[in-house]
Amino acid sequence: MSKMKKRSYKSVGRNAQAAQTKERILISAKNLFESEGFEYVTIEKIAQVASVSIPTIYSLFQSKRGILRALMDEVFPKDQFDILVEKSNKASSPKERLLYSAKIARQIYDAEKAQMDVFRGAAFLAPEFKKLEKEREMRRYTRQEVTITAMAKEKSLSKNFSINKARDVLWAFTGRDIYRMLVVEQGWTAEEYEQWLAQLLAKTLIDHTIE
Repeated sequence: MSKMKKRSYKSVGRNAQAAQTKERILISAKNLFESEGFEYVTIEKIAQVASVSIPTIYSLFQSKRGILRALMDEVFPKDQFDILVEKSNKASSPKERLLYSAKIARQIYDAEKAQMDVFRGAAFLAPEFKKLEKEREMRRYTRQEVTITAMAKEKSLSKNFSINKARDVLWAFTGRDIYRMLVVEQGWTAEEYEQWLAQLLAKTLIDHTIE
């Protein structure tokens, strides 16, 4: 029994140490990306600043692109995202469903705001980032299918759009660029952006002849 406890303690200790190492690498990488630019930062430099070995970084993240993916994914924790998606899926009306689409977009981009310049600079300069961003956008597009499909089934979807084009519209309107232009560049509050987006989505995608 005592041996099992010792092994358990050791396992917990190793997991905690690995988590601390991973966090140190991510913080070091983020600081370097911001100060020197994504394209100029090497795995070797990240390892030096984080005080870890190069093989450790490769074992945890596989590549610089893997580090960037982890940074992007931790900006808005998955559990928070899943809660909002579940509420959206359980919404009782198309308007409420689209309100959650606007809320999800707002909360994700609010969380990303501090890192937006890093991501945008990387997107322009690093082909590998463009591939990663494309993956994320396609994942967002796929997730939004639930909302449009539900509207089509309940016959609340505007007759101006096919299902595919309605998905395109939802994906485009909830994209990062609109948030950046309105909130970051034009000074809208996040609340104003969310309210405007929710109204725009409802006006555009709902069949108002059934109301």
